Amino acid sequence: MDQTACAILDQLPSLTHRGLVVDSPPGAGKSTLVAQAADALAQSSAPCVVIAQTNSQVDHLVRRFARHHPHLQTARLTATEHTVPDDLQAQSGIRIGTRIEDLEKTADVIVGTAMKWATVTDRRWPWAIIDEAYQMRSDMLLWTAGIFDQALFVGDPGQLDPFSTVETHRFAGLSHDPTNSAVAVLLANNRDLPVHSLPVSWRLPPSAVPLISDAFYPSTPFRAGSNEADRTLKFLFAGMRTPADKAIENAARTGWALLELPARITHQLDAEAFHAVLGIAERLLARRAITTCEETPQGHVLRPGDIAIGTAHCNQAHHIRALMARQYPQLHGITVDTANRLQGCEFSVTIVLHPLSGRGDASAFHLEAGRLCVLTSRHRHACIVVARAGIAELLDTHPSNDPVHLGAASQIPDGWEANHAVLAHLTQHTIDSQARPRRRRG
Repeated sequence: MDQTACAILDQLPSLTHRGLVVDSPPGAGKSTLVAQAADALAQSSAPCVVIAQTNSQVDHLVRRFARHHPHLQTARLTATEHTVPDDLQAQSGIRIGTRIEDLEKTADVIVGTAMKWATVTDRRWPWAIIDEAYQMRSDMLLWTAGIFDQALFVGDPGQLDPFSTVETHRFAGLSHDPTNSAVAVLLANNRDLPVHSLPVSWRLPPSAVPLISDAFYPSTPFRAGSNEADRTLKFLFAGMRTPADKAIENAARTGWALLELPARITHQLDAEAFHAVLGIAERLLARRAITTCEETPQGHVLRPGDIAIGTAHCNQAHHIRALMARQYPQLHGITVDTANRLQGCEFSVTIVLHPLSGRGDASAFHLEAGRLCVLTSRHRHACIVVARAGIAELLDTHPSNDPVHLGAASQIPDGWEANHAVLAHLTQHTIDSQARPRRRRG
């Protein structure tokens, strides 16, 4: 843990404010800080409340507590309809319950979703830690604020804002907009609240940090925790000079690649693009990619579990998974999911289907900076983007024209500018999918 995180932990016991906010860029040790803070704040007379936004985030935190803080009695507060994963149920040191009354007397730390904590109305604890605080809606903060005296808010300001499945335009710009980020509302109403920023990403390689920091974190820049020589991606077997091979070779050298397909409007379901992302994954495994880093300097052979394929839409992820099961069984174990569900995850290599690929328009959903930020910041070694040509022209044809609402608060940069910044960088690493390999003479 770096000096900034240690200083934050030292400040908590004597904090006089109702809360403290910690901004964390991708891979900056947010989960480690949450676990360390819960350990420090757990009291013999009162457990530390930990609030996350999704069940998967809660399960991840519970695993971390069990693995790295086994001396803590950890409890998992769960909804009746949620099935806790088998590996957590099998651990004797983890208590699982649907009622707070069954957990609070013996637990040091109790972890649950904000929605579940909102059902607890007759108890109050000294401390709560709110993980992924920028994903929490402001109305959810109101529902849970009554259960704690002080809180540590930890989250990533550059990633996806809270969302709603119902129309919310009538609330835009109003102080009581329920879809505002909990942190934005908190700081607007408590301007003296201390705010810290973790300055180092331990996940992203030096090749990724300048772009991600400048494009998505202009107000909270950060640096890489590793050196260029610390991270390598090499191949045991030679390639066949196909576009997929060229893309992974460029990514191995520079950390980035853009495999560009011919310009075409396909909207969401693009079979050629789906085969392209799976083809890249197939070449990574067929050529026995080997990674080295600070954690495995001796080398690690890339496995399916080390690779993720990221999309913007659920139906895209579903079609890629179905295609993989039918035609690419050797890729079983690769994670295929949307940006929303990949948020908080980490992989050696990510393959991204660009949100604007094949689009005939550039809607607010596809331009959202947080979505592109998540997709391009999950990797430790390389990110390979697959997209159809013409995105730059699409952006210029559809400049950002969303109305500006007075009073709206967000640290997310403009999506149009962020997309242009990422595309300008990827232009230097573009591989034409139609380029034919040259024949060797002789």
